[in-house]
Amino acid sequence: MGGAAVIDGKAFAAGLRERVAAATAAFTAKAGRAPGLAVVLVGDDPASQVYVRSKGKATAAAGMAGFEHRLPADVGQDALLDLVRALNADEAVDGILVQLPLPRHIDENAVIAAIDPDKDVDGFHPVNAGRLASGLDGFVPCTPLGCLMLLRDRLGDLAGRDAVVIGRSNIVGKPMAQLLLKDSCTVTVAHSRTHDLPALVRRADIVVAAVGRPEMVKGDWLKPGATVIDVGINRVEGGLVGDVDFADAATVAGAITPVPGGVGPMTIAVLLRNTLVAAHRRAGLPYEMDAL
Repeated sequence: MGGAAVIDGKAFAAGLRERVAAATAAFTAKAGRAPGLAVVLVGDDPASQVYVRSKGKATAAAGMAGFEHRLPADVGQDALLDLVRALNADEAVDGILVQLPLPRHIDENAVIAAIDPDKDVDGFHPVNAGRLASGLDGFVPCTPLGCLMLLRDRLGDLAGRDAVVIGRSNIVGKPMAQLLLKDSCTVTVAHSRTHDLPALVRRADIVVAAVGRPEMVKGDWLKPGATVIDVGINRVEGGLVGDVDFADAATVAGAITPVPGGVGPMTIAVLLRNTLVAAHRRAGLPYEMDAL
């Protein structure tokens, strides 16, 4: 393996969670209540159960109030929408997260659209997508915002850098591109139908891989010294791997996130950060969230 620096997302996320916990204590003292995060889990998907459990632990560790709602897999869409509307109206709840994926009989878009955009700490609501695209203040999906934090921490000012985002999902690819544009990068969004993807990636100072294909990005795809953020989490026979062939890429890249231990820990840390932002806004209190 070559000399690429390994970007430690686990350590960065731990620091962010500490800063959020300190700011949460200050908020609670001023507002007379803790920031509240409601998590809705429908059905018994094992991966979703793990995520929800870890979110609950992280919420409690940060000093926030957690409200967990577990619904059976066969719950009707109307009942789920009724719960979302009740949480919208609940003064103790600052952030609402409906764990995806939902069972097939439920329209995910309808559920996301029902969440109050100012409590949409996942950043998936079309209003928040529009705010991001328009350069307005809104909630940004947790994973791409976490990626941006790691990039800024590693590289400092991102202005003028050439960035390629591989993947165009609403959850990672599109918001990642918008965030990089906002930081004055030159951004290309690539995907499964891109012609000569390796040649395109080879131009980039920053590569964000979020395509869901195990070890697709190889070392010879990269510009020497590039910074590589691997969002992929793919379960293969040997364990978990990313969308980047880590060992191969590390011989060429300047810095790279590992899988696991890179982007993954950032997602929950940013979720807590977003909940804290929501709490400040709803309480009419000033906040310095960029400091986080």
